Amino acid sequence: MTHISRRFFLAGTAGLVVAFSTRAAHASPVTVAKDQVDGFLAIGPDGAVTIYSGKVDLGTGARAALRQIVAEELGAQIHRIALVEGDTALTPDQGPTSGSTGIAVGGMQIRQAAATARQALIAMGAERLGKRPADLEAWDGEIRPIAGGDSVAFADLLQGRAFDLGIDPKAPLKNPDSYRIVGKEIRRPDIPAKMTGKHLYVHEFTVAEMLHGRTIRPPAIGAKLIEVDEKSVAAIPGVVKVVRIGNFLGVVAESEWSAIRAARALKAKWSTPATLPGSDRVYDAMRAARVDREDVLNSRGDPTAAMSAAARTLQASYLWPTQSHASLGPSCAVADVRADAATIWTASQGTHKYRPIFARFLKLPPENVRLIYLDGSGCYGMNGHDDAAADAALLSQAVGKPVRVQWMREDEHGWDPKGPAQILDMKGALDTAGTITAWETLAWLPRNTPGLPAVPLLAPVDAGIEPSGGDSAGLLSLNADPPYAMPNMRATIRWLDGTALRPSNLRAPGKIGNVFAVESFYDELAAAAAADPLAFRKRALTEPRAHAVLDSVAARMNWTARPSPAADRSGAILRGRGIAYVHYKQTENYAAIGAEVEVERATGRIRVTRMYCAHDCGLIISPDGVRSQVEGNILQTVSRTLYEEVTFDKSRVTSTDWSSYPILTFPDAPTLDIVLIDRPHEKPLGAGEAAAAPVAAAIGNAVFDATGIRLRQAPFTPARVKAALTDQT
Repeated sequence: MTHISRRFFLAGTAGLVVAFSTRAAHASPVTVAKDQVDGFLAIGPDGAVTIYSGKVDLGTGARAALRQIVAEELGAQIHRIALVEGDTALTPDQGPTSGSTGIAVGGMQIRQAAATARQALIAMGAERLGKRPADLEAWDGEIRPIAGGDSVAFADLLQGRAFDLGIDPKAPLKNPDSYRIVGKEIRRPDIPAKMTGKHLYVHEFTVAEMLHGRTIRPPAIGAKLIEVDEKSVAAIPGVVKVVRIGNFLGVVAESEWSAIRAARALKAKWSTPATLPGSDRVYDAMRAARVDREDVLNSRGDPTAAMSAAARTLQASYLWPTQSHASLGPSCAVADVRADAATIWTASQGTHKYRPIFARFLKLPPENVRLIYLDGSGCYGMNGHDDAAADAALLSQAVGKPVRVQWMREDEHGWDPKGPAQILDMKGALDTAGTITAWETLAWLPRNTPGLPAVPLLAPVDAGIEPSGGDSAGLLSLNADPPYAMPNMRATIRWLDGTALRPSNLRAPGKIGNVFAVESFYDELAAAAAADPLAFRKRALTEPRAHAVLDSVAARMNWTARPSPAADRSGAILRGRGIAYVHYKQTENYAAIGAEVEVERATGRIRVTRMYCAHDCGLIISPDGVRSQVEGNILQTVSRTLYEEVTFDKSRVTSTDWSSYPILTFPDAPTLDIVLIDRPHEKPLGAGEAAAAPVAAAIGNAVFDATGIRLRQAPFTPARVKAALTDQT
């Protein structure tokens, strides 16, 4: 077995060095401990720095931001920093790249390691130069006197040695007022190769002796495999093996085309269960489902009593659909599983998280299983990447050679785990002055199974190796309570025992549907009070950062105070504006979204013409990265709001292509107007989710302003809008 030292990655280069051994199950690093400086940082003999990050860059710009953090805090040359990410043999376990924690958690761990390293280098430099540590600074890869004079390079101080130093949680961080790299625009290191087609994606990764595999999925979810006719593919050239393990069925071939042909031609008989409620009955089924438990998310006062004494009460139900990750490229992975070890190349967001799971179903010691991250086609939540990796692992184990598996489009749409449907029943009360006196949220959400390590993977479940039970869909309940001051409020979650389709933590899990309901219903109460929607929000918010994002959006929109809906709702094209706000998870980012829409009366088609966003994520490390994240959040959620809904019958998903599961196209993308509010002395918060949360509500509020109709079920398809307009007349 080949062993790869982390020092191998420092062989005189500042670029990203990639070296893989198909037989290597683990490397021999200095350490991967996340309480040690050497777990995160190494300085080579030539002064080049390597960052080891357990968090990965999913196309979000973290590769630039992490370099900026280390260059600033350590005092290294940014062009001489390499990054190794998501390799279980070489990087610390910092948890999965989810929950917008890549920079907020992972980056801050690396920052503290860099601060500790800088402190140690200054101490070494002081001894070498005969100076006091207070008179020295670390910059440009050197320890040098602040007042000028002789300096010494980091590499000369370390001379190829490791730091051998625990991370000091009290090591002083640099004053943001002195930042020279953090907060500045730098070029993303991955963009040139992506623009020229040279960037390595997992789909293009190959190893010696690699074969190609395809998994044959059943015609119905939960189907049992009755029999297989292996002779049905005997005439196809290049077929190596038909693999059957319980209900897991796949083929391995010498070429991808042979594998595709064999997967299509293989004759298999399956049972045909019909256990799903069908997407047209999914909300009825949720209300009729067994409630596992009921939790009070937040409560104050006595909303029941206040409702009974109110001058006016309102109630409404909001519905958020089942949605797919809908990654533009199907999931892919390469696995090399041998008798004593396994290496899996995957676009997983959680290589460390899945390592023990792969070890368990492959029946190998965890230390002999290595997962290596390579870029995929994007996911923002656990999509099919991990399932494809499990497919490849089982097929590789069956043939004893490396196997590449790439899903087809029908696999991706039909079998990736889904963002689950949500129901939110809302009640509110107003007094005679138009002030909210009471609020109730009752949310119906699928439970997260306590202790469930990850989304159950298709292949080991079908093979009967891993249990199939359990739901894992992220922190779905957050932001189901309003962020506004009101004397009586209760938000209750009814956790349902199971979902129709396998759930997963799709981007901003739960929060988009929750904020859609909360901010839309808050708008309903504002309309009932004949109040301007912006002023109605601001008077119930005391946090200056909340006012700042709302005021910024209002200024960019040239907001004129008036109640919604607009007075003039005549003409073939109806136009309106809407606003929504979120304090993400009630503890993180502040974001306000404004929307301007056009509604075509004859067809019900909504066109979002312009979206505005003011975004406060504390300290901004990479402005370009944050802006890209915010733009991506908005565009993806416009798509989810207007178009996206998984359909299924009693047996299977039926929206398995881009026709049946449409997404936002370039001609329909709105103009974006983004304001980033930098707060250098605040802790940095992730930008990967928060801006998504208020988008649907802002669009819905704008449609109400334009038409006077309240859309309470997403997506806002032309048919639903036209029906609502017809009912209005």
